[in-house]
Amino acid sequence: MALPGEALHAEAIKNEVAVFAALDKVTGRISHLEVPIDQTVEFGALKVTPRICDTRPATETPNTTSFVEVDEVKLTGEEHRIFTGWMFAESPGLHAVEHPVFDVWLTNCKTPIGGTPSESAANAPSDEVPEAAEAEPAPAPAPPPADAAPAPPPAAEAEPDDGVLPWLVPNDSSRRR
Repeated sequence: MALPGEALHAEAIKNEVAVFAALDKVTGRISHLEVPIDQTVEFGALKVTPRICDTRPATETPNTTSFVEVDEVKLTGEEHRIFTGWMFAESPGLHAVEHPVFDVWLTNCKTPIGGTPSESAANAPSDEVPEAAEAEPAPAPAPPPADAAPAPPPAAEAEPDDGVLPWLVPNDSSRRR
């Protein structure tokens, strides 16, 4: 029984997967890494190994934490530990890995141990786009009346975003974005 003035907190939810964002500063690309607990994933010259990933129930204040080990693989092949500690998804700058070429930070945890994946999805907003529901095709548009003005030509389609930041691309007039 809690004393007056004491806050009650639910037990942390243990998860099977830690979710990270990783930035390659050379290309400007951010990668989404989903790493099972006690397994290692390589991102560039870094090896990221989460040991624990805990969240709180959706009814509690968000508190997503992970104990992580990060090793750097040198050109000689030797590994050097550059980070061991807790990362906090709600404060990514507090304990993120800041490397001259790569940054890595915790964004979420997934797949509660003994639970369903939907439980952890309620704890943090998802960056994933939900799959489109199966639907019947839309009917074709009706042709315009004969006395209607001609439609303007369609606008040129925007080029797809290749993830490269324009100020990181060499100023080469022969390169088309």
